[in-house]
Parts: sequence; structure tokens; C-alpha cells
Amino acid sequence: MAASERGPRERMVFSAAQLIRRDGVAATGMRDVAAHAGAPRGSLQHYFPGGKEQLVNEAVGWAGRYAARRVERFLAALDEPTPSGLFAEMVRQWTDEYERGGFAGGCPVAAATVDCSQSTVSAQEAASAAFGTWNDAVAGALSGMGVPRERAAPLATVMISALEGAILLARAERDVRALTTVARELGPLLDAAVERDPDRPPPGESP
Repeated sequence: MAASERGPRERMVFSAAQLIRRDGVAATGMRDVAAHAGAPRGSLQHYFPGGKEQLVNEAVGWAGRYAARRVERFLAALDEPTPSGLFAEMVRQWTDEYERGGFAGGCPVAAATVDCSQSTVSAQEAASAAFGTWNDAVAGALSGMGVPRERAAPLATVMISALEGAILLARAERDVRALTTVARELGPLLDAAVERDPDRPPPGESP
């Protein structure tokens, strides 16, 4: 949904996610979110009677669903979907952002997870659910490419964990080296998990 098509509530959830990914939970105030969203400050209590905790949890949930939806877009960008190709697209989203605009932003779900000063049971549950939504989407994509079901979910966890760690290193080093490294090193491992049809050549090889 384009920003112009979002209502005030949706704009505030989106803005909260953007501010959390840049500044963390503790540094993101309700007034900051309203200002970023261009929403009346008085509407915060109306839309989020649970206060900042509710807003943060909804922003984390939005981020998990957004990451899951991106999986389908990444697959559509590939001429021949492969696990390594999917992971390369997941990584490219971040290398493109960092090379274009700097290293200010990270994953809002990760930011909410590690910000212990604002950690609550509901926040932990929201983050866990968000990662679960993303993991399920990646696992489903892997299964669709021929990875056995019993391996798809663990490999999705490996992909997301490697990506999140590389994002953290990239921001610390102000360099995309870690991102390009995990894409290059994990690619063969991911492709090797695909169960091959003996009558069909591996991706990239002519019949």
C-alpha cells in the first residue's frame, strides 16, 4: 500500500517501524511517530489505547508481514527460482539500501528484540511471531523449489539468521562486505538441499 493510500492508523504503524529500525525502541517516542506519520497527536490514544507497547508490537507485526510478502516479489524477479537466488535477492535488498542511502537503518524486528530496556512479554511474543511469519514464507518458497519439507524450515532459519547477522556487521563496519559474503558462501549450501530430478539438469546447466 502506497503511503498516500494509508489511513492515519496505518501511517503511524508504518512510521513506528521506520523509526524503530533507525533509532531503536527506547529512542522512538509516540510524538515522534505522530510527527513522522503526519497524524494528529491526539489520535495516538484513539488508535492505540495500549500506548507505546501496543504501537511497537503492531509495528513489529507489520515488519514481519512485510518481510514475508517480499519473498514472493524476490521469487518473481528470478528467471529461474533457486534457493541461492532467493537468498541473493534477500541480501540485495539491504546492499542496495546501504549503498544508496547509508547504514542508518536495520531490521525493526531485530531492533525491537534486542532493545531490552523496553522488553516486555508481549513485545517478545510479537517479535517471535514476526520472525515466524517471515520464516514460514521463506520455508514455503524453499519447498516450492524442491527442498524437502523437513529441511525447508531449518534452512529458512539459517538464511534469516545469516542475513540478520550480516546486517548488524554491515552497520558496524559501514560496509556491505558481510552481506555479500553470506550470499556467496551460503548459496551452494542452499542449492545443494534441492532434491534433483535425475532427468533434469541442475540450474544453470544445459540439458
